[in-house]
Amino acid sequence: MTIERIVLAFAGFIILLSLGLAHYVSPYWLWLTAFVGFNLFQSAFTGFCPLAIILKKAGRKPGNAF
Repeated sequence: MTIERIVLAFAGFIILLSLGLAHYVSPYWLWLTAFVGFNLFQSAFTGFCPLAIILKKAGRKPGNAF
């Protein structure tokens, strides 16, 4: 998998996980959902994504997501 697809899959997983935790544990878990959404939004404009940097250093290859 390419860096872009890993980032999208990881963000989707974290959002679904935090929604489940908010439903079953505490609504404060929605802050994690907001953080991930904000990070996706800002990376669309700035190109800065911490996970992408980590994955690139780990040797993953960039590619076209769509």
